[in-house]
Amino acid sequence: MSELEFLKIISPFKDRVFRLSKRLLISEDEARDASQEIFIKLWQLKKKLHKYNNIEALSITMTKNYCYDILKSKRSANLKITHNNYTDHSISLQNTLEVRNSYDLVQDLISKLPKKQRIILQLREVEGYSYAEIAEVLQINQTAIRVSLSRARKQLRKELKKLHDYGLE
Repeated sequence: MSELEFLKIISPFKDRVFRLSKRLLISEDEARDASQEIFIKLWQLKKKLHKYNNIEALSITMTKNYCYDILKSKRSANLKITHNNYTDHSISLQNTLEVRNSYDLVQDLISKLPKKQRIILQLREVEGYSYAEIAEVLQINQTAIRVSLSRARKQLRKELKKLHDYGLE
């Protein structure tokens, strides 16, 4: 397999690998490093890639496992938390702060969800995977995915409502 053929295979899902890495590791630098490691591993497997039915599912599974390994290691204590994803200079500073605070709040609430719910929420809501694709990646049935996703959404809604209704009766 040539380098060009390899790039054609991984191009459709390279951004998804990065976004999943960023969701799990939070640090953009760590997410870039993790994505690069995944693509190096895929490159090393290039002669065996034809054996896999869904290379994208393989890469997402590899990403998930690699990020969990990083988080389990001692390096996780040194991760830098940065949130500079949203910069729009055309709106007021107050609106910018409100958006950033809302984003940080949702990110914080998502990070408090159980690991499985976080992954399913990321794959379904952010990456746009179908239930069948998530089932293949996580190796669980679609009903369990629907239940976990429903519980995650319900928990987020409950926590956001609690925060926004504070002091109101």
